[in-house]
Amino acid sequence: MSTSSELFWSIGELAERAGATVKTVRFYSDHGLLPEAARSSGGHRRYGPEALERLRLIRSLRGLDLPLPVIRRVLEDDDEVAGRELEAAVDSRLRALGDERRALRWREAALELVRDCPPAQRAARLKLLGALDTPPSTAPLARFWRTWLPPRMPPRAVAAFLEVAVPQPPDEPHPEQALAFARLHAMTTAPCPGGRQPQPEVHRVAGARGAATLYQGLAEAYERTAPELRRGREPRPGEALDTYVAAYAGAYRCRDTHDFRRLLVTRLAAEPRLDRYWHLAAVVLTPPGSRPLPTPGSADDWLRAALRQDTDTAA
Repeated sequence: MSTSSELFWSIGELAERAGATVKTVRFYSDHGLLPEAARSSGGHRRYGPEALERLRLIRSLRGLDLPLPVIRRVLEDDDEVAGRELEAAVDSRLRALGDERRALRWREAALELVRDCPPAQRAARLKLLGALDTPPSTAPLARFWRTWLPPRMPPRAVAAFLEVAVPQPPDEPHPEQALAFARLHAMTTAPCPGGRQPQPEVHRVAGARGAATLYQGLAEAYERTAPELRRGREPRPGEALDTYVAAYAGAYRCRDTHDFRRLLVTRLAAEPRLDRYWHLAAVVLTPPGSRPLPTPGSADDWLRAALRQDTDTAA
């Protein structure tokens, strides 16, 4: 039969049973997280069996990187508030781990790109990849487009455009996708010739409010074009083209006529192009070996070709 002294453990005995260090046990005890059950005649701390379970729980919570104040509330307040705090803390840690995992995947892709490129290109590639955060941010791409869009365009319209124009970097990138995003980053952060991006003429004509309506119409046209691109269909007149032309007709305050369509072909041919941006965006968005996913750029190319076909037929 056990004596009462055998029911209590010294700090060293508790540490040994828990697989912890004496320093760890003393730390939690000093912070009031691990109450002692008694004191020896010499004034040394003694702990009961319940301390072992409590210590294991504390270490599990610390293993989730939860701060001490949250652990204290979880241990002391077995109620709904403590439960919510624990749930929020766990969710926060899960998000942090997700960010760490994405960062590691991007670092891995970057290292593969450096390893696999010709030695003469490694310095340039290191510079290109070194400019990226890990995981990379889309903020530079968004800033690039904000300078492209007309000033004072309504915030809601700007946000809607950025949602489709800025490709989100994949969580687990293939090296080709990582390289394409790095090139996008370099392209959008490089100084523009003359200090400012060339603006489409239609921006000047439509103004900020008119441009918002224009891009809303273009977004609808691109959405109608996406199924055609996914099926690999050749450009052709139809509902998507009509929506596309209507968006420009509204911006130019014209009616959609054959004459306007012929004029629009000429105007669009003279507008500044961002073909390289959209090519790189498609690489970022598309897993290697798959058909390129539609982008506003590829949809616009398809619609321009459909417009030229339509005007040639009418002529």
